[in-house]
Amino acid sequence: MSVRSLTTALGAACGAFALLLAVPGSASAATGQFRYSYGTAEGYEAVGFLNNPPSGVCLSLEGPASEPGSVSWAPRNLTRSTATVFRDADCTGDDFVSLPPGAGGGDDLLVRSVVFS
Repeated sequence: MSVRSLTTALGAACGAFALLLAVPGSASAATGQFRYSYGTAEGYEAVGFLNNPPSGVCLSLEGPASEPGSVSWAPRNLTRSTATVFRDADCTGDDFVSLPPGAGGGDDLLVRSVVFS
C-alpha cells in the first residue's frame, strides 16, 4: 500500500468519525424547567428547579440546606414531558400524581421525587 493510499484512507476514516460525532444523538431529556417549593434550614420558603431534567431517571427533590428526606411542595411542570411526582423518595409508593406539560400542583401536593417520561 502506498503512502498516498494510506493517507487517503486515514483521512476518510477521520472524516467519517468526525461526522459521527457531529450528528446529535437521541438524548433523552425533558426540555424546559420543573419548579417546586421547599423549606430551608433557616425556616424560609425557597424555590428549587430542574433545568432540562433527564427522562426515565428518578430525581430527588431536596433543596440546598434542606433536611435530608424533607418534603417539597407545589410542583410546576414547565417541561415538554409528563412529570410523575411521588410523595415518597426514590419514585416509590402509591401516592403519586402525573403532571402533564404546563400543569402544576398547589401547596397541598407534597413531593419528594419525580420522574419524567
